[in-house]
Amino acid sequence: MKVREVMTTNPVTLDATAPIMKAAEAMRDNNIGNIVVRKDGKLCGIVTDRDIVVRVLAAGKDPKDTKIESVCSHEILTISPDRDTSDAVKLMRQRAVRRLPVVDEGKVLGIVSLGDLAVSIDRTSALGDISAAPPNR
Repeated sequence: MKVREVMTTNPVTLDATAPIMKAAEAMRDNNIGNIVVRKDGKLCGIVTDRDIVVRVLAAGKDPKDTKIESVCSHEILTISPDRDTSDAVKLMRQRAVRRLPVVDEGKVLGIVSLGDLAVSIDRTSALGDISAAPPNR
């Protein structure tokens, strides 16, 4: 199976200079836990709900004044949409990451997460079952 078959398409993106509050609002509004960060139109990082808690709130920073760029992860491992899902699993395992932006010719097409892979590879596994469940509200 190819990454393009299991990825989440059209990921939510924000500019690196946006305040972290915008990322939190976008996560809430879209029921997601991560935002793709771009700078000058190019992928420059990912910010997660955990980043907001640990790097902003727990550090006593103001989410209205803190720029996404200052707290997002910048060293981003990406994958092509035409790679096999087994390659995505291998990359995630080697680098201990839970999501990979899916990039083709410099354009972010989607995100493939550990949950996406679990659902597609073994829907009956604990992670597959949890990942397929409707979100908490």
